[in-house]
Amino acid sequence: LLCVLLATAGVLVWLFMRDRPADLGLKPFGPGESGGDAQAPLPRPASTGGSVAAVALRTLREAAHTSTFWILFSTFFICGASTNGLIQTHFIPFCSDNGLAEVAAAGVLATMGAFDFFGTVASGWLSDRFNPGRLLFWYYGLRGLSLIYLPFADFSYSGLSVFALFYGLDWIATVPPTVNITIKVFGREKGTLVFGWVFAGHQLGAAAAAMGAGLSRTELATYVPAFIAAGALCILAAGLTLRLTASPASALRPTV
Repeated sequence: LLCVLLATAGVLVWLFMRDRPADLGLKPFGPGESGGDAQAPLPRPASTGGSVAAVALRTLREAAHTSTFWILFSTFFICGASTNGLIQTHFIPFCSDNGLAEVAAAGVLATMGAFDFFGTVASGWLSDRFNPGRLLFWYYGLRGLSLIYLPFADFSYSGLSVFALFYGLDWIATVPPTVNITIKVFGREKGTLVFGWVFAGHQLGAAAAAMGAGLSRTELATYVPAFIAAGALCILAAGLTLRLTASPASALRPTV
């Protein structure tokens, strides 16, 4: 079923999706640079030449010379470690270890997903209006505190509701400000490639946390060290975001 749905989505994208508004004779949404009613059509970027893989690797090599890339990569590594790798993989077993039935724990996880929907939409709205680096500071900081709190909760519905609220609201809320900073620093065209490499850090962090938390449970018979470590890493990520600056796209040389 999943393969059929993915194939259907691929066909729809191929048939109807375009790269930019100008491809359909439209102007971008939003005010123009001079404050007018609409933006002027964006010029089509010059061809970068070479294969897609070569362009992606060349962009990575250029981005790797900037501190912004490594801060975003590191914080997104921590983001993956504290979400996909830890909560999605080990939250239900952790609750089960503390006497909460698996179905009830799954219900708490679903509640976090509901809060995440609203938190991520709100984060996109906020990222267009406030400093995205400061938003990341609060997102990672609150996530870290919620993860440190979880092992000391009583694992009742009331205790877990506090965790579900704070953690759920910023589960994926880190994505919009991270994308915002990446596009501002590296430009519209290369920013998407750079974000792809930043997201690779997210998945590496998820893999590391999935393995690390499993080792903690196997070797120490408890998940507590893994959750405390993830919370501490989120606090570290919050500190790293204070060094982020959304400087112009001159951070990268033109690719020719």
